[in-house]
Amino acid sequence: MKLKIDNETLVEEFFECTRILGIVAPLKDYQFTWQVNQALGASFRINNSLEIQLKKKDRNYFFSIYDYEVPGTCMVHYLYNNQHDGEFLLPEFKHLDFLWLVKGEEIDDADLSTLIQSLRSLPGVQLVNEMTHEKIRNKQHLIL
Repeated sequence: MKLKIDNETLVEEFFECTRILGIVAPLKDYQFTWQVNQALGASFRINNSLEIQLKKKDRNYFFSIYDYEVPGTCMVHYLYNNQHDGEFLLPEFKHLDFLWLVKGEEIDDADLSTLIQSLRSLPGVQLVNEMTHEKIRNKQHLIL
């Protein structure tokens, strides 16, 4: 008997109660997360066990992921690096440097708006927009 992974259900369940931001900030990932940690009082850390590996053109590309669990809640923030060596985690969004995913608890519009404004005020950040799940073609690349 063959077991088949139902990718659509997997994607649907993973993206339940999530909000995603696309960020243009031509900075190194560690510089950006340092700024975020300083400005927002977060404590993002690189999580090597979540690193995403994609194989393209007989080469492996590694996309780092930073995470931050909000104390006293079920909410986790994930920061994905969208670029590595000229390849993209989400090729449909080549202009984005980072993807910010909030998961675990419903985040209300006011809190998300505050987060977006805070990120926009950081040095080097050129753009921060909320992304709808429907616009992301390669959703499976974000599943942890």
